[in-house]
Amino acid sequence: MTNYLKPAAILLLLLTLVTGVIYPALVTALAQLFFTEQANGSLVKDEQGQPIGSALIGQSFSDPKYFWGRPSATAPYAYNAAASSGSNLGPTNPALTDAVAVRIQVLRKADPANKAPVPVDLVTASGSGLDPHISLAAAEYQLKRIAKVRKMDEARLRELVNASTEGRQWSVFGEPRVNVLKLNLALDQAGR
Repeated sequence: MTNYLKPAAILLLLLTLVTGVIYPALVTALAQLFFTEQANGSLVKDEQGQPIGSALIGQSFSDPKYFWGRPSATAPYAYNAAASSGSNLGPTNPALTDAVAVRIQVLRKADPANKAPVPVDLVTASGSGLDPHISLAAAEYQLKRIAKVRKMDEARLRELVNASTEGRQWSVFGEPRVNVLKLNLALDQAGR
Protein backbone atom coordinates (compact mmCIF):
# COMPACT_ATOMS: atom_id res chain seq x y z
CA MET A 1 0.00 0.00 0.00
CA THR A 2 2.77 2.44 0.91
CA ASN A 3 4.37 1.60 -2.44
CA TYR A 4 1.43 3.36 -4.07
CA LEU A 5 0.91 6.19 -1.59
CA LYS A 6 4.46 7.55 -1.62
CA PRO A 7 4.67 8.07 -5.44
CA ALA A 8 1.10 9.44 -5.47
CA ALA A 9 1.92 11.97 -2.73
CA ILE A 10 5.15 13.02 -4.48
CA LEU A 11 3.30 13.39 -7.78
CA LEU A 12 0.55 15.42 -6.07
CA LEU A 13 3.13 17.78 -4.56
CA LEU A 14 5.05 18.06 -7.82
CA LEU A 15 1.97 18.79 -9.92
CA THR A 16 0.68 21.24 -7.29
CA LEU A 17 4.00 23.07 -7.47
CA VAL A 18 4.07 23.11 -11.29
CA THR A 19 0.41 23.94 -11.95
CA GLY A 20 -0.34 25.96 -8.83
CA VAL A 21 2.85 28.01 -8.45
CA ILE A 22 5.33 27.85 -11.32
CA TYR A 23 2.90 28.03 -14.26
CA PRO A 24 0.77 30.92 -12.84
CA ALA A 25 3.94 32.84 -11.87
CA LEU A 26 5.41 32.34 -15.36
CA VAL A 27 2.20 33.41 -17.13
CA THR A 28 1.86 36.46 -14.86
CA ALA A 29 5.50 37.45 -15.46
CA LEU A 30 5.17 37.06 -19.25
CA ALA A 31 1.90 39.02 -19.27
CA GLN A 32 3.46 41.85 -17.27
CA LEU A 33 6.51 41.84 -19.54
CA PHE A 34 4.84 41.67 -22.96
CA PHE A 35 1.23 42.80 -22.37
CA THR A 36 1.52 45.22 -19.45
CA GLU A 37 -1.55 47.32 -20.30
CA GLN A 38 -3.87 44.36 -20.89
CA ALA A 39 -2.57 42.44 -17.86
CA ASN A 40 -3.40 45.42 -15.67
CA GLY A 41 -6.96 45.79 -16.92
CA SER A 42 -6.47 48.20 -19.88
CA LEU A 43 -7.37 51.04 -17.53
CA VAL A 44 -8.34 54.44 -18.90
CA LYS A 45 -7.20 57.24 -16.60
CA ASP A 46 -8.12 60.89 -16.22
CA GLU A 47 -5.70 63.85 -16.21
CA GLN A 48 -4.84 63.20 -12.55
CA GLY A 49 -3.97 59.57 -13.30
CA GLN A 50 -7.07 58.18 -11.56
CA PRO A 51 -8.69 55.16 -13.25
CA ILE A 52 -12.13 55.98 -14.65
CA GLY A 53 -12.83 52.81 -16.58
CA SER A 54 -11.41 50.08 -18.76
CA ALA A 55 -10.99 50.11 -22.51
CA LEU A 56 -12.22 46.50 -22.53
CA ILE A 57 -15.37 46.76 -20.40
CA GLY A 58 -18.33 48.91 -21.40
CA GLN A 59 -19.86 51.55 -19.18
CA SER A 60 -23.38 52.87 -18.94
CA PHE A 61 -24.01 56.28 -20.51
CA SER A 62 -27.56 57.65 -20.58
CA ASP A 63 -27.00 61.42 -20.77
CA PRO A 64 -28.03 62.66 -24.25
CA LYS A 65 -24.75 64.59 -24.60
CA TYR A 66 -22.79 61.31 -24.72
CA PHE A 67 -22.60 58.41 -27.11
CA TRP A 68 -24.43 55.40 -25.73
CA GLY A 69 -22.96 51.91 -25.91
CA ARG A 70 -24.45 48.49 -26.33
CA PRO A 71 -26.87 47.38 -23.65
CA SER A 72 -25.37 45.14 -20.98
CA ALA A 73 -26.70 41.64 -20.41
CA THR A 74 -25.09 41.33 -16.98
CA ALA A 75 -27.21 41.37 -13.87
CA PRO A 76 -27.92 42.70 -11.32
CA TYR A 77 -25.59 45.57 -12.31
CA ALA A 78 -24.87 46.76 -15.84
CA TYR A 79 -21.38 45.98 -17.17
CA ASN A 80 -20.56 43.77 -14.19
CA ALA A 81 -17.42 41.88 -15.26
CA ALA A 82 -18.01 39.28 -12.55
CA ALA A 83 -21.30 38.33 -14.22
CA SER A 84 -20.15 38.30 -17.84
CA SER A 85 -22.54 36.38 -20.06
CA GLY A 86 -25.04 36.83 -22.81
CA SER A 87 -28.76 36.91 -22.17
CA ASN A 88 -29.26 33.61 -24.03
CA LEU A 89 -32.57 34.93 -25.36
CA GLY A 90 -33.35 33.65 -28.85
CA PRO A 91 -34.66 35.89 -31.64
CA THR A 92 -38.23 34.65 -31.18
CA ASN A 93 -38.23 35.02 -27.40
CA PRO A 94 -40.87 37.57 -26.34
CA ALA A 95 -38.59 38.89 -23.57
CA LEU A 96 -35.94 39.83 -26.14
CA THR A 97 -38.54 41.36 -28.46
CA ASP A 98 -39.96 43.44 -25.60
CA ALA A 99 -36.50 44.56 -24.42
CA VAL A 100 -35.54 45.64 -27.95
CA ALA A 101 -38.82 47.53 -28.35
CA VAL A 102 -38.20 49.41 -25.08
CA ARG A 103 -34.63 50.25 -26.10
CA ILE A 104 -35.81 51.56 -29.48
CA GLN A 105 -38.41 53.66 -27.69
CA VAL A 106 -35.72 55.17 -25.42
CA LEU A 107 -33.52 56.02 -28.42
CA ARG A 108 -36.45 57.58 -30.31
CA LYS A 109 -37.45 59.61 -27.24
CA ALA A 110 -33.88 60.94 -26.88
CA ASP A 111 -33.85 62.04 -30.53
CA PRO A 112 -37.41 62.30 -31.92
CA ALA A 113 -36.25 63.88 -35.19
CA ASN A 114 -34.10 60.87 -36.06
CA LYS A 115 -36.13 58.60 -38.33
CA ALA A 116 -33.20 56.42 -39.44
CA PRO A 117 -33.28 52.71 -38.70
CA VAL A 118 -31.78 51.96 -35.28
CA PRO A 119 -28.53 49.96 -35.58
CA VAL A 120 -28.88 46.53 -34.01
CA ASP A 121 -25.91 47.00 -31.66
CA LEU A 122 -27.70 49.84 -29.86
CA VAL A 123 -30.61 47.58 -28.88
CA THR A 124 -29.04 44.14 -28.35
CA ALA A 125 -26.35 43.05 -25.90
CA SER A 126 -23.13 41.43 -27.02
CA GLY A 127 -22.24 37.81 -26.24
CA SER A 128 -20.30 38.84 -23.12
CA GLY A 129 -22.68 41.62 -22.09
CA LEU A 130 -19.63 43.85 -21.56
CA ASP A 131 -18.79 45.12 -25.05
CA PRO A 132 -17.21 48.61 -24.87
CA HIS A 133 -17.57 49.24 -28.61
CA ILE A 134 -20.28 50.32 -31.00
CA SER A 135 -20.33 50.12 -34.77
CA LEU A 136 -19.72 53.14 -36.99
CA ALA A 137 -23.41 52.98 -37.90
CA ALA A 138 -24.36 53.26 -34.21
CA ALA A 139 -22.06 56.25 -33.78
CA GLU A 140 -23.49 57.90 -36.90
CA TYR A 141 -27.04 57.28 -35.66
CA GLN A 142 -26.31 59.27 -32.48
CA LEU A 143 -24.28 62.03 -34.12
CA LYS A 144 -27.06 64.59 -34.71
CA ARG A 145 -28.44 64.23 -31.17
CA ILE A 146 -25.06 64.84 -29.58
CA ALA A 147 -24.19 67.71 -31.92
CA LYS A 148 -27.50 69.38 -31.08
CA VAL A 149 -27.22 68.91 -27.31
CA ARG A 150 -23.58 70.04 -27.21
CA LYS A 151 -24.12 72.79 -29.80
CA MET A 152 -21.23 71.31 -31.71
CA ASP A 153 -20.50 71.19 -35.42
CA GLU A 154 -21.38 67.76 -36.86
CA ALA A 155 -18.21 67.72 -38.96
CA ARG A 156 -16.07 68.26 -35.83
CA LEU A 157 -17.99 65.51 -34.02
CA ARG A 158 -17.49 63.16 -36.97
CA GLU A 159 -13.74 63.89 -36.78
CA LEU A 160 -13.76 62.78 -33.14
CA VAL A 161 -15.61 59.60 -34.09
CA ASN A 162 -13.11 58.87 -36.86
CA ALA A 163 -10.17 59.52 -34.52
CA SER A 164 -11.68 57.09 -31.99
CA THR A 165 -12.36 54.37 -34.57
CA GLU A 166 -10.39 51.16 -34.19
CA GLY A 167 -9.77 49.03 -37.27
CA ARG A 168 -10.36 45.34 -37.77
CA GLN A 169 -8.57 43.00 -35.38
CA TRP A 170 -5.24 42.15 -37.02
CA SER A 171 -6.62 43.83 -40.18
CA VAL A 172 -8.77 40.75 -40.83
CA PHE A 173 -11.36 39.98 -38.14
CA GLY A 174 -14.51 41.94 -37.34
CA GLU A 175 -15.52 45.39 -38.45
CA PRO A 176 -14.18 48.84 -37.59
CA ARG A 177 -15.58 49.90 -34.22
CA VAL A 178 -15.63 52.83 -31.81
CA ASN A 179 -14.68 52.59 -28.14
CA VAL A 180 -17.51 54.49 -26.39
CA LEU A 181 -15.59 55.46 -23.24
CA LYS A 182 -12.62 56.84 -25.18
CA LEU A 183 -14.92 58.72 -27.56
CA ASN A 184 -16.90 60.27 -24.70
CA LEU A 185 -13.67 61.35 -22.99
CA ALA A 186 -12.52 62.96 -26.25
CA LEU A 187 -15.90 64.70 -26.44
CA ASP A 188 -15.48 66.15 -22.96
CA GLN A 189 -11.95 67.30 -23.75
CA ALA A 190 -13.08 68.94 -27.02
CA GLY A 191 -15.89 70.76 -25.17
CA ARG A 192 -13.50 72.54 -22.82
